[in-house]
Amino acid sequence: MKTTRRQAIAGTAALLAAGWRPLARAQGAADSYPSGPVKIVVGFSAGGPTDLAARLIAAKLQQAFGQTFIVDDKPGAGSNLASGIVAEAPPDGYTLLMAAAPLAINNHLYKNLKWNVLTSFAPITQVMSAPCILAVRPDSPYKTVADVVAAAKKQPGKLSFSSSGAGGSQHLAGELLQQKAGIKLIHVPYKGAAPALNDLLGGQIAMGFMTSLSSVPYFKSGKLRALAVAAPHRMPQLPDVPTMAEAGFPGVEMNSWSGLLAPAKTPPQIVAKLNREAVKALQSPDVRDKLVSQGAMVVGGSPQDFAAYLAREYDNYGKLINAIHLSLD
Repeated sequence: MKTTRRQAIAGTAALLAAGWRPLARAQGAADSYPSGPVKIVVGFSAGGPTDLAARLIAAKLQQAFGQTFIVDDKPGAGSNLASGIVAEAPPDGYTLLMAAAPLAINNHLYKNLKWNVLTSFAPITQVMSAPCILAVRPDSPYKTVADVVAAAKKQPGKLSFSSSGAGGSQHLAGELLQQKAGIKLIHVPYKGAAPALNDLLGGQIAMGFMTSLSSVPYFKSGKLRALAVAAPHRMPQLPDVPTMAEAGFPGVEMNSWSGLLAPAKTPPQIVAKLNREAVKALQSPDVRDKLVSQGAMVVGGSPQDFAAYLAREYDNYGKLINAIHLSLD
């Protein structure tokens, strides 16, 4: 039996209508988002800088959207637990991740992760940046980075530096300095920033790489001396401290940071809504002042900006980790 032109047109219209129904439902869900509580997962303990950033942003998003934004701390496995939870969550905007630098590092350190920083998440915005700072006690004989490098060259493998743990940004800052300066240092990893800081203050370790989040108050009080900031620009909180490039060692740049992400395939409209309000939150004086007082530099920016930053971080970390043959598997 022949199909008439009218029947063909009617059939095509029906197929198109059926195909548009899921799109219409997705559009409707995006338009009404959020219509219920939203969870922000953090891969670190309560009270830390990433948790603080999440709580500051959550409070502002809750005000903006009129829905509850809950911070859910899931520390463990170098933040991989939290990253995995969000990567596997439905891409509907109701489960978000407040991530830090390990998100761009860990795919290089752990070979069997079920998520990938470049494909498993939809970046929303970078929240803050916290550069690593080379620190010594005020009575240290090392007044500059050049002093440290000269001592290390005089006695290779004798001078030690601390970090908050193997594979973290502070450890990698030390590895990058060794690579760029052509020296050999002994890495002393600690289980967290607090014990590393305590031993540096107590004189049990010669020097340490600290993030600005944990160290700025100690520099301002004179309990520690900052030799250089591993960032492209000086920090407003420490205007007299040179960058590594200014100290004579260009290319030694290492940041800790935090940023907000959703699962991959989250509708762009939802990502755009979250980005708009998160950036507004970061521009508010109370949030900005709180983060700056903690030693952070506020960032903000578009999802595209954050995605490009993550790609650069992933590439740079990969090159360094491969060069030093580091693995935590």
